[in-house]
Amino acid sequence: MITMQFGIFTVGDVATDPATGRTPTERERIKAMVAIALKAEEVGLDVFATGEHHNPPFVPSSPTTMLGYVAAQTERLILSTSTTLITTNDPVKIAEDFAMLQHLADGRVDLMMGRGNTGPVYPWFGKDIRDGIGLAIENYALLRRLWREDVVNWEGKFRTPLQGFTSTPRPLDGVPPFVWHGSIRSPEIAEQAAYYGDGFFHNNIFWPKEHTRKMIDLYRQRYAHYGHGSAEQAIVGLGGQVYMRRNSQDAIREFRPVFDRSPVMGGGMPMEEYMEQTPLTVGTPEQVIEKTLSFRDYAGDYQRQLFIVDGGGVPLKAALEQIDMLGAEVVPVLRKEFAVGRPADVPDAPTHASLLTARGTDLVHEPTGRQE
Repeated sequence: MITMQFGIFTVGDVATDPATGRTPTERERIKAMVAIALKAEEVGLDVFATGEHHNPPFVPSSPTTMLGYVAAQTERLILSTSTTLITTNDPVKIAEDFAMLQHLADGRVDLMMGRGNTGPVYPWFGKDIRDGIGLAIENYALLRRLWREDVVNWEGKFRTPLQGFTSTPRPLDGVPPFVWHGSIRSPEIAEQAAYYGDGFFHNNIFWPKEHTRKMIDLYRQRYAHYGHGSAEQAIVGLGGQVYMRRNSQDAIREFRPVFDRSPVMGGGMPMEEYMEQTPLTVGTPEQVIEKTLSFRDYAGDYQRQLFIVDGGGVPLKAALEQIDMLGAEVVPVLRKEFAVGRPADVPDAPTHASLLTARGTDLVHEPTGRQE
């Protein structure tokens, strides 16, 4: 059976509910994120992913703490990040934290590398934003070695050298977590994902399809260039943002204040035009199905689709209702329809089990080409 993954991602913003004027406490928001993860498992979704932020109004500064807590209360859900800051986190600590999480969660772990979108975070962790791309490339190259070599000797530009270092614990079953590289606008990150044969997650929720197509096409072409398979076999993930009600007018009425007050979405084009330009879908479950299926027209056959349902002040009750509708009405149809006409050689979304089975094959081999 062809397996495409569907799930929820959250950025963990603390925002005022425009309907009530109430802002949740940090504790309430953290607990709400956990409730969202548990609901995702309950309704049969595949993935829960949390962002990483170190500044107000966001709360998820320690993703592995949250994911470890969720792992103890779930059995099937893949636990991921929707950004792990490869630029400002020490790759040694990333290697250790996610290997530990792998063991606790019995392999139900992957992660998405990203540079982040908050400039001040760099000096908070002793880094320079002008080194962002260089940090992303060097830190990830070290991280891969830490997961794949028992003893590492290493010297680079941005951190102290390592001599005879062993990261502990070692990855579960000797198989590192699968890595997605998340990017909105940086072709260098698409290139990095392609070079290693990793996944590329284009978080397209604020971007028109023309831009999304350009970034994914670049990644697919370079994936093939480096010898990991055909362009169609590259591992692609997409974002989406939804707000649903049985009646589209009710959905629009409820979500419009969230949109208007959003520091990212609001203040520019009207919501209806924004929905035409981006993946945002406010309406009925049927409209969400139709819009999401259209992503394949410009992204090709892809492996992971994550939805955000709780941003901008959407209250927990409404977010959980969105997940209920996704699980009962939307995702079952998407699973069936995305399988129609999907070529047999397009790979499924990677899991720990599939990576363990494929160890030593093209899915997990080192790059064969030269990074240019």
